[in-house]
Amino acid sequence: MLLNEFTSPVQIGAGTVTQVAQVETLAALGVDLIVSPNCDPAVIMATKKAGILSFPGVITPSECFSALNCGADGLKFFPASLIGQENLIALRAVLPANVPLYLVGGVSPKNFASWFEAGAYGFGIGSGLYKSGDSASLVGQKAESIVLSYDQAKNNK
Repeated sequence: MLLNEFTSPVQIGAGTVTQVAQVETLAALGVDLIVSPNCDPAVIMATKKAGILSFPGVITPSECFSALNCGADGLKFFPASLIGQENLIALRAVLPANVPLYLVGGVSPKNFASWFEAGAYGFGIGSGLYKSGDSASLVGQKAESIVLSYDQAKNNK
């Protein structure tokens, strides 16, 4: 599919960014957002200095506030399965209301609704979408099912 086929703007990002040198390379390529598996202040600050959206991986309140103090645009909770919905509710109560919270690792169409109720903004899906050896057709079917489940959960929140 060509980018001009989309009806709304598309943002291009990079994930699993753990080093400032990677941020610099990605900035030169013109990415719009960077996602990290961890909360590294140097990576967050380099990302923001480059004018790129930053979504670091966090799990504790200290990591959340450290990331936000460094300029993070949103938070990626990874692995989400370790924090659970009750903990997200507690974190949402102390985090700024306008900060988008994304859950990755342990989320699926089966629990989108409960994560939304707990304060999630969105999700990252990895192995639920693709496992080694999956055909393009199977990945497409999984993607359609995931999007449908997401839309239903989002509309019912």
